[in-house]
Amino acid sequence: MIARNGYRRYSSYKGKVGRIADNILRRKFDAERPNTVWATDVTEFRLADSTKVYLSPIKDFCDGSIISYSYSTSPGMKLVMDMLDKAFDKNRCLAGLIMHSAQGYQYQHPSWVRRLDDHCIIQSMSRKGNCLDNSKMETFFSTLKKAIWFGR
Repeated sequence: MIARNGYRRYSSYKGKVGRIADNILRRKFDAERPNTVWATDVTEFRLADSTKVYLSPIKDFCDGSIISYSYSTSPGMKLVMDMLDKAFDKNRCLAGLIMHSAQGYQYQHPSWVRRLDDHCIIQSMSRKGNCLDNSKMETFFSTLKKAIWFGR
């Protein structure tokens, strides 16, 4: 899909390459306590010299805070695993937390699934091709890009 800026939008979807988790959230994005529902995704920034930088944050649905983030010139597993490690370093007891994401290959990857399982985190995924299922993250990316990126 071509975005308004003329570039193809970043998509990490590569089909089924691992486990597809159920959509547990079902667009119920409110959390009453911190560290009960988190969401993540990856977005792309294209620099003037055509270099691409990828940002991967985790957002807490209770207060909208960013728990951790990482960025890289590659959207690979290191990007999301570094972000996850930073979140785990700051938050030790996460049993029962719901981690929601899109169906990108990173979130289907066995190392991602294993890391969540090791911390007793429940994995939830948006339905294929349905950005509204992860709209809290999509809205965050839109706001971030409008505020600091577009028209720079």
